[in-house]
Amino acid sequence: MKQRISRALAIGLVVAWQPVAHAQFGSGIVFDPTQAGHAVTQIENEQRSLANEVHQIEQGKQIFTNTVQIATTALKAYNVAKEEFTLTRQMVVAPRVLYARFLSPASDLLLLQQTSNTYGNSVGWLNSANTGNGAAAAYQQVSVPNTANVIPSYNTASVAGQLQIAAQGATVDITDSLMTNNLQALGTIRANQASRQTDIANLEAATQSEDVSQQTIMAELQRINQALLLQLRTQQDENQINANLALQEMLAQKQQQDAMKSAFRDSAGYENYYKANIATTSGGAANLLTQAY
Repeated sequence: MKQRISRALAIGLVVAWQPVAHAQFGSGIVFDPTQAGHAVTQIENEQRSLANEVHQIEQGKQIFTNTVQIATTALKAYNVAKEEFTLTRQMVVAPRVLYARFLSPASDLLLLQQTSNTYGNSVGWLNSANTGNGAAAAYQQVSVPNTANVIPSYNTASVAGQLQIAAQGATVDITDSLMTNNLQALGTIRANQASRQTDIANLEAATQSEDVSQQTIMAELQRINQALLLQLRTQQDENQINANLALQEMLAQKQQQDAMKSAFRDSAGYENYYKANIATTSGGAANLLTQAY
């Protein structure tokens, strides 16, 4: 508004003084319209320059305000990131700091040590118990050897006698096979114990590691899968041992059953044996005593 009023006054003065090129005031001052027009133009330019400076100042103020807001937002983001880093750091070191004291010491399945070898036949059995190799030969070395053929009196025995002898011979053969299998199974388990213990130690170290790559969800799932696989293999070993124990119990029950069946057979044949042998002998002895008296 002030700019418009100044411009109007300047134009009015120029128009009013145009007929007189050299008018003089009482004080001796001469008015020059051309210089007055230049002065008005300079005033207008100064006003525009001031307006531009004010606009630039406002723009600078807005830029400063935006910069402050950006810096405030960045500072908040930094604080959030710092809190997340601190939380992540605590989560990384938590297994080692919080749970390490609850870990129990490892108890490996120790290898058998040779204490003595008096007759020179126990080394193979101990080696087989530690490795599972050569179980059949090692067991035969420390056992009473089995007969290669049937006993000489087997063919001349009665049917009942042959059945009893065959049943006892089968028990001996099955026991040898079962003991050999147990020796091989336990030796194999003991031989694999070292590598299995190494796997468990690696899992434990990875669980307590501060390496960020070991704290990812994928790494955790892989360790869980590995632990489940180790548990399954351990259960397989347990199933093998339990199966062998069940066979041993079955073999013991077989021996009891064979003994009971033999007793029943003997009881059932006692009457015929008595009539054929005891009664005849008793009758003959009675006759001799009668004839003597």
